[in-house]
Amino acid sequence: MTTAYVTCPLCEATCGLEVTLDGTAVTGVRGDRDDVFSRGYVCPKGASLGALHHDPDRLHTPLIRRDGELVEASWDEAFAEIDARLPGLIDAHGRDAVAVYVGNPVSHNVSASVYLRALVKALRTTNVYTAGSVDQIPKHYSSGYLFGGAMTIPVPDLDRTEHLLVLGANPLVSNGSLMTAGDVRSRLRGIRERGGRIVVVDPRRTRTAEFADEHHPIRPGTDALLLLAMVHTLFAEDLVRLGTLARHVTGVDEIRELATDYSPEAVTGATGLPAADIRRLARELAAADRAAVYGRIGTTTQEFGTLTSWLVDVLNVLTGHLDREGCAMFPLAAAGQANTAPGKPFRAGRRHTRVRGLPEVIGEVPVATLADEIETPGDGQVRALITIAGNPCLSAPNAARLDAALADLDFMVSIDIYRNETTSRADVVLPAPSPLERPHYDVTLYQLAVRSVANWTPATLDTGIPQEWRTLLRLSGVIAGQGPDADVDALDDLLAADLADRYGVAADESRRGPERIVDLMLRAGPFDLTLADLEAAPHGVDLGPMQPRVPDVLATESGKVELAPEAIVSDMPRLADSLARWSSSRSNSAASNGAVSNSAASNGAASNGAGGRASGRTTDLILIGRRQLSSNNSWMHNLEPLVRGSNRCTAQLHPDDANGLDLADGDPVTVTARTGSIDVPVEITDAVRPGVVSIPHGWGHDVAGVRTTVATQHSGANANVLTDDLALDVPTGTAALGGIPVTLTKP
Repeated sequence: MTTAYVTCPLCEATCGLEVTLDGTAVTGVRGDRDDVFSRGYVCPKGASLGALHHDPDRLHTPLIRRDGELVEASWDEAFAEIDARLPGLIDAHGRDAVAVYVGNPVSHNVSASVYLRALVKALRTTNVYTAGSVDQIPKHYSSGYLFGGAMTIPVPDLDRTEHLLVLGANPLVSNGSLMTAGDVRSRLRGIRERGGRIVVVDPRRTRTAEFADEHHPIRPGTDALLLLAMVHTLFAEDLVRLGTLARHVTGVDEIRELATDYSPEAVTGATGLPAADIRRLARELAAADRAAVYGRIGTTTQEFGTLTSWLVDVLNVLTGHLDREGCAMFPLAAAGQANTAPGKPFRAGRRHTRVRGLPEVIGEVPVATLADEIETPGDGQVRALITIAGNPCLSAPNAARLDAALADLDFMVSIDIYRNETTSRADVVLPAPSPLERPHYDVTLYQLAVRSVANWTPATLDTGIPQEWRTLLRLSGVIAGQGPDADVDALDDLLAADLADRYGVAADESRRGPERIVDLMLRAGPFDLTLADLEAAPHGVDLGPMQPRVPDVLATESGKVELAPEAIVSDMPRLADSLARWSSSRSNSAASNGAVSNSAASNGAASNGAGGRASGRTTDLILIGRRQLSSNNSWMHNLEPLVRGSNRCTAQLHPDDANGLDLADGDPVTVTARTGSIDVPVEITDAVRPGVVSIPHGWGHDVAGVRTTVATQHSGANANVLTDDLALDVPTGTAALGGIPVTLTKP
């Protein structure tokens, strides 16, 4: 029996785990009580690490399509197939004929995240797509223009704050997102123990909302209006206090002018929140000594994702709650932090997509237009696709259309651990090692951590599967014309030499792969660490709480926080039009569904008097998503421990709306949108506000050709059949997955 200490790579919390093994068999996984960050916390995902490693459906051998079927092949045969087809396609049709799609597990994988750059550099394609454009790009965009860097994202100082306002986020289930925080529950409990307050704004009474002191069930997609009304209140009541930020901020007068027409009374009909409550939220935020506003996926995956993301930080600035202890602060990672050295000011839209003219942001373009680029003939048409740890056939908007478009490709390569809904469409599938078979360091996620920590995990178990960095470099070699047997070690040396030159630090030539790269990043970082230091500290190294970083962290042209950048403010007329439409169509709507105190026995969202519009056996509602503790998108649904109990694919519906259709709990219902229809059982609950239906994402595993036994048995329905590839956040092209109009029909 042996014990290994690893950092969980299955979500953004980066919790420490204690893994026990009997030889190569994982016999137990529990939280590492000595981990410097998570202190023994473990969620169902982390506890399932052994089930993932031993999953009999996990791929160990490459697959090649022969006579229409995927069959097992050797690694040499797989790369020979890629070499025979991909370089010729590029020669015939150009670099942009190849697209790359990167799934979110890459952010949790040092091998994939670091060496992906080599692949993209070799391809020289403008068609780079990631899960970020159905997730978080508006926050990168708004942070880039406010502060100068796409990764200069303030996160709440959870360990010291006394007032936390949460919009569209459910950290007790997500474990934090764009906010790396092991054991969120204990950290939120700490706010209470300090006499603080937690307020949640969300159309659904989530687990975090139940834990909070107060819940405001806002109408989906109207968060920007609420935040603007709070800004209006700050100016109207002389509550703006920039504090020490005053000399580092521009654009305050412009913000005052922009908020003039957005009084609480003006937005109450649209948001469904009483004007008195909106004013109180603003006053309490301004009065708190240590406070932070935090918004997440509900604020980024909506029609006004950029404006909402921007206004979250506008509020933090105007109330003096940015870059101070206990407020929203800028993390500092030990390795790879993108904003520790002066850089060029952030710019987006350096190019636009061929068919719909959607903008590039941080080097990628919106996946909402990938089907357009495949289907539309002409120069630059996408004819080949490389997917890496991604499943866009389930995660992209209008997923059925994209799934059909993949059949038009000339060639497709996937790197993944499963034969899933997307990889089953590929011509070549290359397996990847399990999390226990690869080394790990959270280069990306520590840049968003609520406390500076560093933890290195060596590979726990040996594997016959090549490490992903080797697979990516070998694929890069094929694309660069070096053939199927490219010298991977030589390519690794070139990458390390390039980084060493950039950082001004000599590479440790006794190391190779991610070990050498992480060591370079650590030695070039702000904490005087080496990889050897982390190897000697299996429970991690605690580097302390966040510290003020303004003005050094700012990289805008002015060197200040640019509170009213034109790239964001130019989208305000669209929001004004939206409010005008609400005002004209809902002028008589009541706004009586105020805050629900969690100390009240009822603890439910009150009816807003504007629920679904019923007509016989049909009702019109607004679709929102739902995150589940035992689920992280689609790729964990093949693990039996994670599809038990409440982790179900249901359509959550308020009793008022269910009564209108004469529905009982568990009854089937057809949900229809512009893009398609799905059938799903109803779950009746007052946790969802009237007029809203909530369906979790990542399901829909009833697809031919997959090899995911458990997921197929618990197939559920794909909510992204309903989400619309034409409904976008305009500045970034990010898909508006929430706030989609749908019709429910009782069969």
